[in-house]
Amino acid sequence: MLAAMSQAKVGDAIIDIDPSTRLLEETVAEMLGKEDALFMPSGTMTNQIGIRLHCIPGDEFLCEYECHIYTYEQGGFAQLSQLVAHTVVGNECLLNVELIRNRIRPDNDHFARTKLVCLENTHNRGGGRIHPLAQVNEICDWAHSHQLKTHLDGARLFNAAVATGIAERDWCRGFDSVSVCFSKGLGAPVGSCLVGTKEYILRAKRARKLFGGGMRQSGFLAAAALYGLQHQRDRLAEDHANAQIISEAVRRSEKLSLAFETVDTNILIVRLDESLGTAADFVQRLATMGVAALPFGLRSLRLVTHLDVSREQILRACEILEELAS
Repeated sequence: MLAAMSQAKVGDAIIDIDPSTRLLEETVAEMLGKEDALFMPSGTMTNQIGIRLHCIPGDEFLCEYECHIYTYEQGGFAQLSQLVAHTVVGNECLLNVELIRNRIRPDNDHFARTKLVCLENTHNRGGGRIHPLAQVNEICDWAHSHQLKTHLDGARLFNAAVATGIAERDWCRGFDSVSVCFSKGLGAPVGSCLVGTKEYILRAKRARKLFGGGMRQSGFLAAAALYGLQHQRDRLAEDHANAQIISEAVRRSEKLSLAFETVDTNILIVRLDESLGTAADFVQRLATMGVAALPFGLRSLRLVTHLDVSREQILRACEILEELAS
C-alpha cells in the first residue's frame, strides 16, 4: 500500500485533474451501482454532507438510536445543517418498516418535516450486525413510497458484502446516497467516498469545500484506498473467522457474555460479570498482557478483528481473555 501511494499519479483534485483520485471515485461509483462518487477525508464528512443535501434547515431524518450519525458525529447534523434527528430504538440496533411506519410527522406547521431515512450497515454499536437485505429493501421501498430520501452509512459495507456474498451494488440499490470508508477493514490510512447521482455529487463537491474537505494532491491517499479495494477486500473473511474464534472463547467463560449472540462480521461487544470490575479496569488488565480493547460502557467492552492481527495472535488473545475472566 505504501508503494502504491508513493507511485501514485497526482494532480489537483480541487479542479478535478488528479487522476488517482478520479480513478478511485469512478471505481467506487461502478462498484456501488451509482453514477458518481466524491472522495473525502472521513466518513463523518461523507455522512454529514450526505444527509445535508437531502434536507433543508428544519427538516428531520429517521435513524436508529445507536447509529453512528446520531451517536458519534457530535450532533453535526444540528450544528452544521440545522437538522433534527428522529431516533428509533431498533431490534438489537436494526430497524424494520414496522418500527418506523408511523414516525413520519404530519404535514403541519407545528412539526419538523420528515424527509430522510438513514441506515447503518454493518451496525457499529450493534456489534457489526448486518441488516438483512430484504429488510433494507423493504425500508427503502417504504421510504420512497412516502417521498422520503434514503442514505446509507456504509462505513463497513464491504464487511457486509464479503460476509453474505451479496455484491455491494445490490446492498446500495435502494439508497439515494451511500457513504463507504476505506480506513476500516480495508486498511487505508485516510478516506471515504460519498456516492449518488451526478447532480447530487456536484452539489456534494460544493458542500465539501464549505466543510473544509477539499484536498489537492489527494491521489496519494486515493491510491491507498484503491489498493485496499483491490487487495484487502476479500481477506475481510479472515477477520470474520477470527471474530468467531473470539466469540467461542467468550461463550466458554462463565463471567463473559456476548451483547449480541450472533456475530456477523468483525466486531464483538462483550459483557462482563460484576465480579470482574468495570470495563475500564478490565481493559487496563488486558492491556498489560498485550491485548487492546475498548471500554464500551460500564461493564461492556468492544473487540475488533482486523488485518493487523494474525490468527496466532487471536488465539493468544483468547487465552488471555479467558484467563483474566476465570
